[in-house]
Amino acid sequence: MIGRSGIAQLNSKEKQMAKLAFLGLGVMGGPMAGHLQKAGHEVTVYNRTAAKAEAWVKEYGGASAATPREAAQGAEFVMACVGNDDDLRGVCLGEDGAFAGMQAGAIFVDHTTVSAAVTRELYAAADAAQISFVDAPISGGQAGAENAQLSIMCGGDAGAFDRALPVMDVYAKICRRIGESGAGQMTKMCNQIAIAGLVQGLSEALHFAEKSGLDGRAVVEVISQGAAGSWQMSNRYETMLDDHFDHGFAVDWMRKDLGICLRTADENGASLPVTALVDQFYKDVQKLGGGRWDTSSLIKRLRAMG
Repeated sequence: MIGRSGIAQLNSKEKQMAKLAFLGLGVMGGPMAGHLQKAGHEVTVYNRTAAKAEAWVKEYGGASAATPREAAQGAEFVMACVGNDDDLRGVCLGEDGAFAGMQAGAIFVDHTTVSAAVTRELYAAADAAQISFVDAPISGGQAGAENAQLSIMCGGDAGAFDRALPVMDVYAKICRRIGESGAGQMTKMCNQIAIAGLVQGLSEALHFAEKSGLDGRAVVEVISQGAAGSWQMSNRYETMLDDHFDHGFAVDWMRKDLGICLRTADENGASLPVTALVDQFYKDVQKLGGGRWDTSSLIKRLRAMG
């Protein structure tokens, strides 16, 4: 038997459930949408490859739609995690875009890493349609998406963020509004800039250990407990030592992100010499056939050099 307090808790939980749409079911979007469905939300998904949407429904339940517009109809929140600026425009705008199906007062939450320019463009288009747009790029990789441990950095109106926060919290380790529209994307650029230098430094350290005849695992066990320690070291050193790079965030996507960073730096006057250099190192990895290897594959370039 459930007492009054228990009934109140159940009713409170029911009120938190929402009708959602999720656009894009890649290695990040698929698990994120799955967490929302498991949490009790009513989720309709869209993916450019319909078979992937059908497979998602078979695994998680919910429903799929043939277009972003159909997926967004009646949804209180529409989440997206697609590829690049053009992909995002494609799912938002036009006759079959999500904006055309969203009701006034609904909120679009974009988890894609894109330029701040397209974010502000779509924020304005959403505002004209009486809907809200929150830029909310994510960090944490495939494992973070699967384990609901993502870092989410947001830009947009405070009221829209506050309403969307309980939904994003389902797959977030931390979720914070940084500022107005575009601030989330600018923060994600900071994230990628920091990662680029860290991964190159870690690659050089492990390569140096190998060349010196040291036990790489023993080296990391010691240095990871001091000032050299980082998430990249803790989570990637073993696979780097084992020459295993078929997980995590792909080099092709990292180059896309670093290109956004470098173009934005040209606009705002920031100096990014290490980022520019590491971007070229990733270009070398692509030439080695590693476009789909994860970003820790920078060490492959060093090994190829001898």
